Amino acid sequence: MPRPSVEFERREQILRAACGVIAEVGLRSMRISDVARRAGMSSGTVHYYFASKREVVHAAFEYNFQRSIDRRRPIFEGEDDPRARLLAFVRSYLPVGEETVRAWRVWMELWSEALREPELQDLNERVYGEWRRIVAAVIRDGQTLGLLREGDAVEYANRLIGMIDGLAIQVLVGSRSMTVERMSAVCEGFLAELEQK
Repeated sequence: MPRPSVEFERREQILRAACGVIAEVGLRSMRISDVARRAGMSSGTVHYYFASKREVVHAAFEYNFQRSIDRRRPIFEGEDDPRARLLAFVRSYLPVGEETVRAWRVWMELWSEALREPELQDLNERVYGEWRRIVAAVIRDGQTLGLLREGDAVEYANRLIGMIDGLAIQVLVGSRSMTVERMSAVCEGFLAELEQK
């Protein structure tokens, strides 16, 4: 397998750094110089790859989405039982661990900015379309095997994804009544209700 090009590696380095800065200081406070410093390069190098802050931000959101998919691919490809896949999916999204919390913070910034920017609304639509498709396919697998109750798989997927997002936001903003453990219990309760009785 050929070694990734220096260009690709530099771009990845910038996007990782941008996601880190967005997660720490927020999108509005992010500066190209912050991204450059975190990536260990000059602002000019960042601008060589991305003409503007807006380009960096859009590419960082895309990168965050792709990394999210890549981290969960083994869940969807490695487990035979659809119930176990859904449970692993939920657990992979609990806001614990540095990488997952950072990714959640980037998502929250995307949602906030997408209120004002149509291109980010399109990205959000694509992201949710992909998650909906993946989760609904797992649910359909469970229905076909007689393990999960009949019904609209897309609707069940929407409920699960919406539940994960809403509860994670509460956890991340420090809700005293919504802890990671409570979030996990609520989501697992929904999965139990999906099981064929």
